[in-house]
Amino acid sequence: MSIFTEAEAKAILDKVIALSTADECTATLSGGTSGNIRFALNNVSTSGIVDDVSLAVNVAFGQRVGTATINEFDDASLERVVRRAEDLARLAPENPEFMPAIEKQAYRPTGTFSAATAAITPEQRARIAAASIGPCKDAGLIAAGYLEDSHGFVAIANSNGNFGYQTSTGADYTCTVRTKDGTGSGWVGRNVTDVSDLDASRSIDIAIRKARESADARALEPGKYTVILEPHAAAGLISFMMNFFDARSADEGRSFLSKKGGGNKLGEQVYDPRVNLWADPWDADVPVLPWDGSGLARTRMPIIENGKVVNLAYSRYWAKQQGKTETAMPGNLILGGGTKSTADLVRETEKGILVTRTWYIRMVDPQTVLLTGLTRDGTFYIENGQIRYPLKNFRFNESPVIMLNNIDELGKPVRVSGDESRFAMMIPPMRLRDFTFTSLSDAV
Repeated sequence: MSIFTEAEAKAILDKVIALSTADECTATLSGGTSGNIRFALNNVSTSGIVDDVSLAVNVAFGQRVGTATINEFDDASLERVVRRAEDLARLAPENPEFMPAIEKQAYRPTGTFSAATAAITPEQRARIAAASIGPCKDAGLIAAGYLEDSHGFVAIANSNGNFGYQTSTGADYTCTVRTKDGTGSGWVGRNVTDVSDLDASRSIDIAIRKARESADARALEPGKYTVILEPHAAAGLISFMMNFFDARSADEGRSFLSKKGGGNKLGEQVYDPRVNLWADPWDADVPVLPWDGSGLARTRMPIIENGKVVNLAYSRYWAKQQGKTETAMPGNLILGGGTKSTADLVRETEKGILVTRTWYIRMVDPQTVLLTGLTRDGTFYIENGQIRYPLKNFRFNESPVIMLNNIDELGKPVRVSGDESRFAMMIPPMRLRDFTFTSLSDAV
């Protein structure tokens, strides 16, 4: 059994807490069912289902911490895993940054569960694959893609009386479509809580069109250009930037949010005034668990307001050191925008470049968040509001901080697929000035 009810999960966690003789004990029980189907060269190659449940027990004697895990839940096994964690704690050195178990939290449930996704069948997965492969075959193109769905639960408890339980579902779908000669490539990705919201037929039409239209791409001299980044293209850069919204790294001078002479840029104007970014676990489009990895209850939290940094992430340890309030780590990111689609932004662009996707993004300079990466799967030249011809892909060197200061217009936010970020994200398409392309790439 891979999904435990709340009562079943609580009974196991209560036993674990009662068995511990340590100063404190925290336990997490999680599991679920994950199904998948993979296709390539217009044929299904693999499919499968994985069931798993595991229990992690964390105990502390003073500042000595031990952790053990197990996937058996009879009384003898629970006793064994608790004693193992305690033995490890006694052997461990003291952790100078140890923080005690959190106090009892009030968790407000979020909309992370969909009955339709939980009930998905192998036949449904096969139909989604068929809806992707069939049109590509008919068009003389080649499809390769992957669908993975999940139905899981998480339960947490500690010796201070805290307890939380929630179920969740999700589905990630991606498909790459290539021309037979390999000169054209299109891509589409979708991430949903409710699999009923996934329309593979509509999605594949986008990838087919881009594959056809990106063939026989022309070279354009690298330089600074007006660009339209589709939401997936922007997501990778923005999520990289968010790794630096940690108060400790900023206070210690290791971030672009560090101030010369010490301190951080909290409250300062860092971006274009149109930039508004927030986290909200109850957002209907990108719901996430109501607690973070340490069990702290999440809240709706503004991060950037009208271009000003208004919140940084304070870990429990760093908040205590600095005399600040600890903050739960966000599970999602929502970047505000307008009402226009990518197509609308294209129609209003005199000259520019449309980027479908960014890939292989790596850090160049953490102090400025200068990133390098490649465009792929459809890069196009825009003139007088129309896509004129495909372009060879570029390598770019760009900072998302600079990028979000060079905004012409933000479109309507959409949910991006989960492989773009460790966060669930709602990101708008964006038209930007002076985006820096440094060289050409022969990859499609």
